[in-house]
Amino acid sequence: MSDWSGLSVPAHIRETVMIRTIGLNKLVASPRNVRRASDDQADLELKADIAARGLLQNLVVTAVRKPRGSFAVEAGGRRLRALQSLAEDGKLAKTHEVCCFVLDGDPAEAQEASLAENFQRLAMNPADECLAFRKLVDRGADAESIARRFGLTARFVEGRLRLAGLAPVVFEALGAGEISLEVAKAYAATPDQERQAHVFEQMSRGYGYAHPDSIRRMMTQATAGASDRRARFVGEHAYLEAGGRIERDLFADDAATRWLDVALLERLASEKMDALAIEAASEAGLAWVRPTLESWIGQVHTEGLERIAAEAAPLTEQDSASLEALEAEADALESTLEDEETGAATRAEAEARIGELADRIRAIVDRPPVVPDALKGQAGAFLILDEQGRPRLDRGRYAETLPGAGDAADNGGVPSPDGMGNARPAGLSQRLVDELAMQRRDILAAHVAADPALALDLATFLMVDRESGCSGEKSGSSLVACPPSDPVAGFRTPDAAAAVASGKASDALDRAWTAGATRAERFDAFRALPQAVRSAWLGQAVARTLEASLNLAGPRACAFHNHLGRLLGIEVAAWWRPTGANYFDRVAKSVALAALAEVGGPGFAALHARSRKAELAQSCDQIFAGDFIGAVEVKEAALAWVPDAMRFDSVAVAREEDQASDGEGEPAGEAGASALPAPEIEEAA
Repeated sequence: MSDWSGLSVPAHIRETVMIRTIGLNKLVASPRNVRRASDDQADLELKADIAARGLLQNLVVTAVRKPRGSFAVEAGGRRLRALQSLAEDGKLAKTHEVCCFVLDGDPAEAQEASLAENFQRLAMNPADECLAFRKLVDRGADAESIARRFGLTARFVEGRLRLAGLAPVVFEALGAGEISLEVAKAYAATPDQERQAHVFEQMSRGYGYAHPDSIRRMMTQATAGASDRRARFVGEHAYLEAGGRIERDLFADDAATRWLDVALLERLASEKMDALAIEAASEAGLAWVRPTLESWIGQVHTEGLERIAAEAAPLTEQDSASLEALEAEADALESTLEDEETGAATRAEAEARIGELADRIRAIVDRPPVVPDALKGQAGAFLILDEQGRPRLDRGRYAETLPGAGDAADNGGVPSPDGMGNARPAGLSQRLVDELAMQRRDILAAHVAADPALALDLATFLMVDRESGCSGEKSGSSLVACPPSDPVAGFRTPDAAAAVASGKASDALDRAWTAGATRAERFDAFRALPQAVRSAWLGQAVARTLEASLNLAGPRACAFHNHLGRLLGIEVAAWWRPTGANYFDRVAKSVALAALAEVGGPGFAALHARSRKAELAQSCDQIFAGDFIGAVEVKEAALAWVPDAMRFDSVAVAREEDQASDGEGEPAGEAGASALPAPEIEEAA
C-alpha cells in the first residue's frame, strides 16, 4: 500500500488507490480510455524518451476478470503502447515490471480518472523548450544526439535552437505568449537580431494581428531568395566562392533559402552580364549592348535614346514548315499528358520533350529585328535578365542620335527631339536648352514671389487640383499635398466625430472650378471664387497632409502637433471617447483599472478589480460615457478623461499659462477654438 503521510488525500481515495508494480504482459488497453486519436510522431518521441530515461509517470489501471490476473490501463494508453513496442523490439522484457496506480472503483470513476489524466495537462511553452535544448548543447550535446534521445528530428531540434537565438524582445514575447510559435519562426527567418528587434518594434505599432508571412517578408526584404533571377543567373557555387553567405530557413523548404550579401550578388551578376553584353553585341552586329539586371526595359533605361522602327524578318518557307512540325509534335505530347492512363515515366519524358520543343519554337518565332543598313553603325539593344535568370536580348533597338537629330546644319533647321521627347530648337545644344529653361523659371519665380495673393492661390490650387481627376498636363511645380502613409492600412472611423466633421467640410466645398478642361482654365476659375471659399480649400489641403502622432515618447511623437493643438485649443474629450471597441478591449486590465483610479480614486477602481477582462471593458465603456450612477465629480472626470497618448500637451493648463502671460490680450488659442465648434455628444443621464 502507498505511504500517504504528509499528503492531503481524501479518505475515500486512500481506501481505493494502491501503487504496485505489474508485469507488462499483464497490462491491456482499457476500452474506457477517453483518448481515441493520437499522433504517430509524438508516439515515436514518447517511445524514444522511455527508452532513454524509463517510465517517468506511472499508469492508472483497474483489475479485470479476463484474462485472469490482468489489469486495464485507464490512463496512460500511449505509454503502454510505447512499452509494448519496446518489448517487441527486444529492448524490454515482456514481463518488465511497470509502476501503476491501481484504482478499486466502478467503471464511471475509472473513465473519469482517464479524462482527468488527459485533460489536466499543460503543454510546454516553446520558449522553455528552446532554453532546455540550449542548456543541453551548452553541456556538450549536439542536435543529432538530442534528437535521438527525445525521438525528434534533427531539424526540429535545430529549429528550437534557432528560436533560442532570437532577439531578446522577441524571445520574451514568445515566452509570455504574446506571439505564437509560427510568428516566432517568421522572425527567425534570418539570424540578424538587430533586424528582428526592428521588425518587432514596427509590427508592435499596428493594431491588428501580424501574419507570419508579413513578418517573414519584412525580415527578408534586405536579402535575396534562391529563386531570385540574379541568384539563378550567378549560381550558388560562384556566390559562395566569392565569399557570399547563405541562410537556410529551418522552418521552410529549400526554396526559402536567403542570400544575405545582396551587394555581392549584384556585383557578380553585373560583371557576368557585362561580359555577355560584349559577346552579344558582336554576335548580333550591334554598335552597343547595354546590360541590365531588370527583366524589362522602362523609360529610365531609354532616356536620351530614340527607338528605331525595326521589324523581324518574315519567316521563310523552311522556317514555317519547321514551326508547323514542332507545334504538331507539342500538341501530340499535350494529349499524352491529358490522358489519365499515362504512366509516370512517360509523363516525365513528355514534359521534358515539351520543354525542348518550346525552346526551339521560341528560337524561330522570336527572330531579332532587322535594323536598316543606314542605322546599323548606331543601333544598339539591351541585354536583360528574365525571371528564370536567363540573359537575353530585348527585341527593341535604339540609337543615341538619329539622322536629323543633330544641329541645324544637319537637319535643315527643323527642331529636333531631345532625349525626353521634347522639341529642341535648331542649333541649340541640350545643355544650353536646359540652362535657358532654368533662367526662365527664375524670372517667373521672381514675379510669383512679388505677388503674395497669387502665390497663395497658386499654392492652394496646386495642392487641390487633384479634385479635377487625373491629368497628364504638367503643373510646372513640385508642390503637392499628398496624404501621408498611415501606420495601419485601410483603418477608417466613418462614424467618429472628427471624421463626420471633416466629411461635412469636404462636402460643403465649391467644386464648380474643377470642370475646366485645362489646368489654366481651372486655375482662373479657382481664383474667381470668394476668398472664404479659397481659404476653405487651403485648410482642406493642408489638413490632409498631417501625419499620425501621439503625445508619447517614441516614433509617433510630434512636439509640433502638441503646439498646434495648444494654439487651436483642442479638447480631445469633446471629439473622442474611449469605448470597449476602440480602447478598453485592447489594453491590459491594469491599464483600465488605472484609468478608473484616475477619475474616481483607488477605491473606485477596487470595485472593479475582481471583474474579468471582458466585464471590466464593458463597465469602462459605460463609465467613460457617463452611463453610470455615481458622484457628480466622478462622472465629470470620466467624461473629461482621455488617455495621455491622445492629449495635446495638457491644453487646459497651457491655456491658463497663456492667459496669465498675455495680460489684457486675447488668450492664445481662443480664436482657434471658436473656429470649429465641438460636436454635440449626448451625455447619459
